[in-house]
Amino acid sequence: MRSVQVQRTFLYTGVWMSCMELSLRRLRTLREVARQGGVNAAAATLHFSPSAVSQQLEALSTEVGAPVLERVGRGVRLTEVGRVLTEHAEILLAAEQRACAAVEGARRSLTAHLTVGVFPAAGAGLVPAVIDDLRTRRPGITLSSAEADVEDVVADVRHGHLDLALLLDYPDAPEPWKDDLAVVPLGQDSIDLAAPTGTAYGPGTDLEELADEDWILSGADTYWGRAVRTACRRAGFEPRVRHRVDSSATALAMVAAGLGITLVSELGRIFCPPTGVVVVPLARPLSRRILITHLPHTGERPSVRAVLDAFARAAAAQGLTDVRTPGGSQDERP
Repeated sequence: MRSVQVQRTFLYTGVWMSCMELSLRRLRTLREVARQGGVNAAAATLHFSPSAVSQQLEALSTEVGAPVLERVGRGVRLTEVGRVLTEHAEILLAAEQRACAAVEGARRSLTAHLTVGVFPAAGAGLVPAVIDDLRTRRPGITLSSAEADVEDVVADVRHGHLDLALLLDYPDAPEPWKDDLAVVPLGQDSIDLAAPTGTAYGPGTDLEELADEDWILSGADTYWGRAVRTACRRAGFEPRVRHRVDSSATALAMVAAGLGITLVSELGRIFCPPTGVVVVPLARPLSRRILITHLPHTGERPSVRAVLDAFARAAAAQGLTDVRTPGGSQDERP
């Protein structure tokens, strides 16, 4: 028992003595392998090849002087060194973010370049207003955007590929966003019927009245597609999807051409053609929450706080309801 304790103390000391030589990128990779339970799953979330992940872990093993993984059957698991290093990786990566926040706060002038992951409707409906806001209020902050699937941006934020990302939360198809991220609600985005001009449907239409219509909808493997199908099933029917389309602009163009109906969010209305589409409020309103996420400790950075505030103002200006102040939201998770 004493030898185990001595060995553990040596391992901890060895890890800390080597910290200045450790690659934070490789530590992030090790942490993801630990979270996902294997190299292949970690590679998928990191957008790396399995061989690239393996190479990073081999290099990390060389840095610490001992293997961080060991084979078990057809899989792998953390060695004792790997487990200890993973524990310290959380501390080191959090310290990196705190250091960045402290340095940024110490500057006399706030300058930063941040990247936010967006889904299409937010990219068109919110990002231009946010950039205009920052140019006026915080000219030293440059904001870039990267369009990505909502399912992918969480991993991109976690691994430092993005500073922030916009998420969606549908009451009919909630997603269990991970508790290791800060998630801030920006507002409620109402969802209505989009039908061809001249439709017989008017305000107060029940969703179940649309059971016999041809639908234009994204696939069931998409977040939007799952949410709409779930809402329809709760109304007692399976939507008859005639046209599977992932692009909101394409779907609404098809509606304008009389090919069917779809649902459209308040933000998504920006893609409506100038003619041919009428938006009809439903009797029992549907909605989704617009959220923005970032790593917990990056919230201490003045630049990140400034971007959060700018998105809150843009959401309010867009008419999204239930807007909360990012710093004071009870729904924000550390």
